[in-house]
Amino acid sequence: MSDDPIERSGLGKEFWRRKSMAQMSQKEWEALCDGCGKCCLNKLEDEDSGEVALTRVACRLLDDSTCRCAQYDIRHQFVPECIVMTPSNIKEHMYWLPQTCGYRLVYEGRDLEPWHPLKSGTAQTVHDANVSVQGLTIPEFEVHEDDWEDHIIEEPL
Repeated sequence: MSDDPIERSGLGKEFWRRKSMAQMSQKEWEALCDGCGKCCLNKLEDEDSGEVALTRVACRLLDDSTCRCAQYDIRHQFVPECIVMTPSNIKEHMYWLPQTCGYRLVYEGRDLEPWHPLKSGTAQTVHDANVSVQGLTIPEFEVHEDDWEDHIIEEPL
């Protein structure tokens, strides 16, 4: 999987079906990420209903061509509010995770999608299946926050 920046080699076959999230190693946990980039999109939450809408307005660190954080290891230096998903906090953040998110699917007891790199063997299938934000985003520094509503997108992509 040379096109995949996430290390997925040496993981047990369909480990996500046999292990609870709490039992997963850090490497297994990271491998659940499908690389779609949707979690890096800025979201709007309706204060009354709690409904969350995705926008095309991306975090300033998202690389639109790869759908990866350009500074993943040190992202909190630039974006202190970036949320690190863990088995212990996934429940509280479930409401804003994308419908196709590997973490969401596994948490809900569902299987990963056929295009997920753990199933397909390549990170490119996420883009080929048109479920990533590749080429669809606008950097947050180019759009005033008051105008984010103009850039709402429907999920799933």
